[in-house]
Amino acid sequence: MEYDEKLAIFRQTRLNPFDRGEEEDVLHGSKTPPQREAKPELLSGTRTHSTDRTMDLGLAEDHFSRPMGSIVASDIEQLKVAIEECKKLILELPEHSERQKDTVVKLIHLRLKLQELKDPEEDEPNLRILLEHRFSKEKSKSVKQTCDKCSTIIWGLIQTWYTCTGCYYRCHSKCMNLITKPCVRSKVSHQSEYQLSICPEIGLDRQDYRCAECRTPISLRGVPAEARQCDYTGQYYCSTCHWNDTAMVPARVIHNWEFESRKVCRSSMRYLSLMISRPVLKLKEINPLLFNFVEELVEIRKLRQDILLMKPYFITCKEAMEARLLLQLQDRQHFVENDDMYSLQDLIDISSGRLSCSLTEIHTTFAKHIKLDCERCQAKGFVCELCKEGDILFPFDSHTSVCHDCSAVFHRDCYYDNSTTCPRCARMTDRKQDEEPA
Repeated sequence: MEYDEKLAIFRQTRLNPFDRGEEEDVLHGSKTPPQREAKPELLSGTRTHSTDRTMDLGLAEDHFSRPMGSIVASDIEQLKVAIEECKKLILELPEHSERQKDTVVKLIHLRLKLQELKDPEEDEPNLRILLEHRFSKEKSKSVKQTCDKCSTIIWGLIQTWYTCTGCYYRCHSKCMNLITKPCVRSKVSHQSEYQLSICPEIGLDRQDYRCAECRTPISLRGVPAEARQCDYTGQYYCSTCHWNDTAMVPARVIHNWEFESRKVCRSSMRYLSLMISRPVLKLKEINPLLFNFVEELVEIRKLRQDILLMKPYFITCKEAMEARLLLQLQDRQHFVENDDMYSLQDLIDISSGRLSCSLTEIHTTFAKHIKLDCERCQAKGFVCELCKEGDILFPFDSHTSVCHDCSAVFHRDCYYDNSTTCPRCARMTDRKQDEEPA
């Protein structure tokens, strides 16, 4: 008999497909078999593993209905046996056949039912606070996630799960009471600094051969658990706390200008992802020699210094405030506050060339407003008092020099060739002397 006919007869009779005796009665009996009550057993002791009945593998009606009363342990055991039987049948069937595909679907349903029996649905609060985590109940049912605590898959269709709004820590509802690691966001808020030593390893023996986070026994041989090193902290972790995630390590970027991703533990990965845009790196103090070897850094530093010189023009210009020109740097607010602090993302963009292109474009827009578009800003320019020739000068022009005392602007050649003091400083000194009482 063809597969479709067999499947149709099975669906009409609602017989237990794991009971071969009932199946054979239907297939070899009359066309309208009598209705029989399905047996509670999922498997029959007289059944063999022949492939001629593999496609009739299915689920009895009672296996997809919610059990009445308390969950019986035998139901779970029966489902486990049925799952193992499905696995064997899938291996026996021809690859990529329709029969094998249908059997795989049935295996998925069996596993979902088993998980549902283990974790019955309960009413959970929408917001839970634990160890400074702010866990929000997730409503997504289709997105596949992994629990950060038990490292197993979160089945959104039948399981309740939460995500921390601060560090994006994900876990089952049942795993929340087992969490021991505080929220990384709190560490970022209270201690915004990087570990600037390259892989500061202390040795597995100093860790007492235990995971640095959960204290699980580990070893380099993998017995009882594999030891995995985090390139950021230099410590060793178990496979539950270290998933072989990769991230760029700030110490390698600053000291070696190296942007290769390295393996880090889960907590380090979250910390680095939250810190990547924070301007906490003062390069001229950490590694001033880096500017001698990376030309792009010198270019970015000059552009940032020019933008800081342009900022007073925009603050006192009504048109610039209405146009909100400074908001073009809202993603890098520190660029309009100082010229020596960098974030890790800044260094990554400098290496790739993206920051140079975008900052040059913004610099051109700012200079165009001051020197060409706005008459008020043009009126705040300078004339070189040493040669009294040339166009109006601005402190951010490449051919000018600025007096450190009075901020007057001169041609660079005129300023360095002049052996006398700054004319503006001299006038200010004379004025103070005249104002002093005799």
